[in-house]
Amino acid sequence: MARYQVILAYDGTEFQGFQKQADARTVQGVVEVALRKLNWQGETLLAAGRTDTGVHAAGQVIAFDLHWGHTPDELLRALNANLPADVAVRQVRLALPDFHPRYDAVSRCYRYHILCEPVRNPLMERYAWRVWPPVDFVRLDRAASSLLGSHDFSAFGNPPHPGGRTVRSVTRAEWFQEGPLLVFEIVSRAFLYHMVRRLVSFQVEIGQGRHENGALTTSLDEAPAEMVPGLAPAQGLVLKEICYPAERLVEG
Repeated sequence: MARYQVILAYDGTEFQGFQKQADARTVQGVVEVALRKLNWQGETLLAAGRTDTGVHAAGQVIAFDLHWGHTPDELLRALNANLPADVAVRQVRLALPDFHPRYDAVSRCYRYHILCEPVRNPLMERYAWRVWPPVDFVRLDRAASSLLGSHDFSAFGNPPHPGGRTVRSVTRAEWFQEGPLLVFEIVSRAFLYHMVRRLVSFQVEIGQGRHENGALTTSLDEAPAEMVPGLAPAQGLVLKEICYPAERLVEG
């Protein structure tokens, strides 16, 4: 019996989120079905976090214990042979027996994609939020810089558990151009529920001139009693990467 760390990528469009549900198609559900075809005997796999309905991932991390008499690369191929087309195992590694993809993570990176066009683009809108009027990139960039450091993000999300802490430390927050898209990338050890999508929505409103340049800083410093309105659509969000200390992954 060994514990394996697996990196998953998936198109979240046709999934009702990551977490297994009795009467809905979820990422966890289809992965566990594939594992059982390989004689997995576990009750539930471990995951780094839960993505919402419609959210995508390039670097979701799961772990499970399995009797497997072959190489990790052969496990990768066996899992992919049993997974649907909108989910893929990108990497399989041996991990320490007590490795946990959620609690051992030292950082998480999310990306959000925006398309500034007045008319819908069927080839891109599955993975981006189309906004119009266009946003001012300088205003976006200035807003993102105010997110760096430790702040109370209670105006932008809920903690995983009622009464939990709402202070989070952001080590990277920036906008950049990638072809026709504007991309927001943010890194922190942990995020509040809906935090990234609310931050994106608020920044877009700043970029469109609907708020003053300092509005985001004010919302962080004053920690309003009510959450800010606005939630960017799920399809623009991608869980890009989760990082771990090297010693928590491969034995020896």
